[in-house]
Amino acid sequence: MSTIVLIKGEKFVQNRVKPPILISRIMTLVLAGALVVLGVLALTLGKMFPLNRPQIFFLTTTVRDDQDIKLTQMQPQGENLDRYKRAFVREYIRHRNEVFTNAKAMHKKWNGEDGTVRIMSTDAVYADFMNTTMFTAMMSEMPDFEFTCPVVFDGIMYLAAEDAYQVKIRYFCADNTGRTRQKDYTIKLKLQEEDNSQIKWADRIDNPLGLRVAEYLIVDGDGDPLNTGFLSTEQL
Repeated sequence: MSTIVLIKGEKFVQNRVKPPILISRIMTLVLAGALVVLGVLALTLGKMFPLNRPQIFFLTTTVRDDQDIKLTQMQPQGENLDRYKRAFVREYIRHRNEVFTNAKAMHKKWNGEDGTVRIMSTDAVYADFMNTTMFTAMMSEMPDFEFTCPVVFDGIMYLAAEDAYQVKIRYFCADNTGRTRQKDYTIKLKLQEEDNSQIKWADRIDNPLGLRVAEYLIVDGDGDPLNTGFLSTEQL
């Protein structure tokens, strides 16, 4: 489309972008944007596959604390089951040794039939855990403490024997005045599994496969971390 303008008897033609050309340019920009979005989606989906980490989901309707679950099949299997066991071992070591400043949460995690450490341990292993210095101090009363003891995994976990895993951790405790010397420990755990094991309905999230730690040994590190940590400084 052109417009003729008359100035001092001369004709000048003002060129404007024709509507079809303008629409074409807009469509080009829209198409380019769509291609970028599709590229990002393709890259995101590519990063998601293969889905090689086992994940267990539960669909619940009504909480039934008095109901038991019977495991008739062990899922996942093969390599995925080994990965699950390794994750279970790491979580057990963390739950058993980690200390944080929320005393109520510590009681819930360590003590009682519904405690996380209890539902992941056999009776004998849990009895040994109850005899540690840190457990006795924590459960004697509701302590008002300000220290924390994190668990730092150091090195790669490896299979020491059938259903027995060995892992290295670094352990120390700290408060606002400083922290204890870091100590390295090598821990060996042997797992117990039964195809027909039963777990409480309330325990299905923390231990869905019904595994239990049947053996807990400090291979290297001069005793249990819960006997040689912050309490040795007499600050609790």
